[in-house]
Amino acid sequence: MGVPVKASVAANWSFDRLHSLEQLNFDNVYAALPPIFHSRHSPEALENQFLIHFNHEAARLIELDPDQGRRTDFLDLITGLKPWPGTDPLAMCYAGHQFGQFVPRLGDGRALLLGQIKTRAAQRWDLQLKGSGLTRYSRQGDGKAVLRSTIREYLCSAAMHGLGIPTTHALTIFGSDQPVYRERIETGAMIMRMAPSHIRFGTFEYYFYQNRYRDLAKLGAFTVAHYFPHLKQHKHPVLAMFSEVVKSTAELIAKWQSVGFCHGVMNSDNMSIHGITIDYGPFGFLDAYRAGHVCNHSDHGGRYAFDQQPRMGLFNLSCLAQALLPLFDDQPERAVAQATHALEQYPALFDQACLDLKRKKLGFEKPLDGDDEIYDELLVLMEATQSDFTNTFRLLSEPGDKRAALRDQHLNIDAFDQWFGRYLGRLESEGYDNDKRDQTRSNKMKTVNPKYILRNYMAENAIRAARDEQDFSEIDRLMKLLESPFDEQPGNEKYAANPPGWAERLSVSCSS
Repeated sequence: MGVPVKASVAANWSFDRLHSLEQLNFDNVYAALPPIFHSRHSPEALENQFLIHFNHEAARLIELDPDQGRRTDFLDLITGLKPWPGTDPLAMCYAGHQFGQFVPRLGDGRALLLGQIKTRAAQRWDLQLKGSGLTRYSRQGDGKAVLRSTIREYLCSAAMHGLGIPTTHALTIFGSDQPVYRERIETGAMIMRMAPSHIRFGTFEYYFYQNRYRDLAKLGAFTVAHYFPHLKQHKHPVLAMFSEVVKSTAELIAKWQSVGFCHGVMNSDNMSIHGITIDYGPFGFLDAYRAGHVCNHSDHGGRYAFDQQPRMGLFNLSCLAQALLPLFDDQPERAVAQATHALEQYPALFDQACLDLKRKKLGFEKPLDGDDEIYDELLVLMEATQSDFTNTFRLLSEPGDKRAALRDQHLNIDAFDQWFGRYLGRLESEGYDNDKRDQTRSNKMKTVNPKYILRNYMAENAIRAARDEQDFSEIDRLMKLLESPFDEQPGNEKYAANPPGWAERLSVSCSS
């Protein structure tokens, strides 16, 4: 049930530089670490497993020929039924702060790092199979994944990539006839995801709180050597690495806020040292704008509400700083001062990244005082009227009179007119004073204000069709849609409309 490679994409590839599965260049550096860092397991195949979708864009990143997805033994190789030369499956060990409480040992309870690919450009990619069975870290879990959550992660990683937001990728998704129990009986599925590495903030926390400082030092040296090699000669390489993680995390969360993305479970074990979005569980994109929107039904206290994500980013970075203190300096007082200084950069880095994105979303190129106020005042108006986040900014991107529909969304017309007059005056300072220049503004704004996002109801429709009818066409349709979320896509306008009323009743939780 593989998906054919698009001819338009394949025509641009150099097939002599793409590999078969056996030709991929495995360089399993993480597997070379001592056993304290991982445990070896073999993946467990699912009953009557079958391919649902193959992501040729992700395959290109690891220099894999997309035709490999058509092989009759493709799934047998991935799931361990047939030996796959070069792989060395293992589950990674880590800890983490979950909803503010430290859990001393977590680890890959339903995932296996099959191996690490090194491309010709010296890029490293983890190949991780999720839903592959029990590991040492499964605790009371079954080590499996279900079709529902697997489809959501597959689609959302593609959606985030299309939006230009750093993320893990998903190479393939496949289903089965195997029953798996969550709140009810569901069918088992697996996903293969890709990332530069799956080292998390919580990976360092495990060794710090175990007082295994030598192992912590090994992990720090390993991470710098393989993922931050430009810092190896730095006087304090791990401190320099941490400063880069602070910056990349601040910029990542600013991008989340700019498109209305809610992660839903920002535990420190779900934060990557690469500043990428990882572990898609109870995520959601805002429909109606609510600053305090909580997308995770399991988050009863609203810890990871949309407007709390920037603060939670800083909290998680402080958890990482605590774990890295012994590697910053041999003098505790100096180490604390260095960590504090690095963390103090976060608010300014986040605010600047946000301000840059706010200006782009509003069509401002010349920075002026008060730009952030114009943006924030619009959010207040949107919240009062429960305006759709994505569609409001897309309408604002339209040229001339096409923006008139914005006015109809607001109950307090006088307040909107006052804001809009100020906004138009700010645009005039940019020189957008005739139709041609206004069209230029519109075109630029549409490169940062998407027309299409992965709304929960869209993912739910794909899940229902797959689960109830074995119809996977909606997954393929959404994958194509989300590859180009900023473009006009004739025939797909229904996906840009405000969500249907039943979408408000959808609920996602940590089991999602």
